[in-house]
Amino acid sequence: MSVIYDLEHITTYQYRKPVTFGEHRAIFLPSGGVGGRIFSYALETNIPSEVRWMMDTLSNNVALIKFSEAASELRVTYRVRGEHFGWRPITDFPLDPRAEAVPVQYTPDEWLDLSAFMRPHAADPDGSVAAWAKAFVAGDQDTTLDVLQRMMDTIGSTLTYQAREAEGTQSPGETLRLGSGTCRDYAWLMIEALRRLGFACRFVSGYLYDEALDGGEVGMVGSGATHAWLQVYLPGAGWRAYDPTNRLTGGYDLVRVAIARHPGQVLPLSGSWFGEPQDYLGMEVSVSLRKLATLPEFED
Repeated sequence: MSVIYDLEHITTYQYRKPVTFGEHRAIFLPSGGVGGRIFSYALETNIPSEVRWMMDTLSNNVALIKFSEAASELRVTYRVRGEHFGWRPITDFPLDPRAEAVPVQYTPDEWLDLSAFMRPHAADPDGSVAAWAKAFVAGDQDTTLDVLQRMMDTIGSTLTYQAREAEGTQSPGETLRLGSGTCRDYAWLMIEALRRLGFACRFVSGYLYDEALDGGEVGMVGSGATHAWLQVYLPGAGWRAYDPTNRLTGGYDLVRVAIARHPGQVLPLSGSWFGEPQDYLGMEVSVSLRKLATLPEFED
């Protein structure tokens, strides 16, 4: 099964008086390949701009925007029409024997390719993240999938979800200490904990398709907004998605836009402006992901 969808993502910045803008980076275009395809896309701004596209070091699509006029409001609108194929749950993908227990045994070639995603990025000055991670492997009979599922379930059941539009991601230690966070914070905590257990993990930004939205309801946490989750590299299964916010492993709900070593690399929109600090009045984000059609799955 695949889904044809329309995506609209509008970010609006308000200022007390006209300010000038430096270059902005927009990362909104979903990745193609086996996960889906793009039929059309557009990037619009309310003031004159010049857009240049590039592909970053991790092959994410990045739009660089240069503005030529000052304004008291900046509005950037992304529109995408695409098809999302999704993934079957991870239980449909058997693991290689060397991936069935923790720590996973990566080959030398895999180590070379995955090393950037295996090294912890965030500081853990009090050792709280490492200690929290090790608690999930206290028993020597646990399989890799048991550990991953239990960690994801623990995050989803013991932490309190608190949405916020402000940019930035809490440190994993801060998320544990506060007992709350956003989808970005949940994913980052799980990534850094798993890296301390020897897993290769990467941060994923994108969108969450929630069928309930088509009926005017919200069924999953984080739907109707940008979303974040993680992927873990498991020999035999490859990069598999884990969404601790909704306790999802793959499926047809996650529309991937970009991957990164850490969350700061894939902000949906970032840039600079020049004026007095008190001129900034705030930011508003509106995201709509709407299903247009569902197509049947073809059998081999």
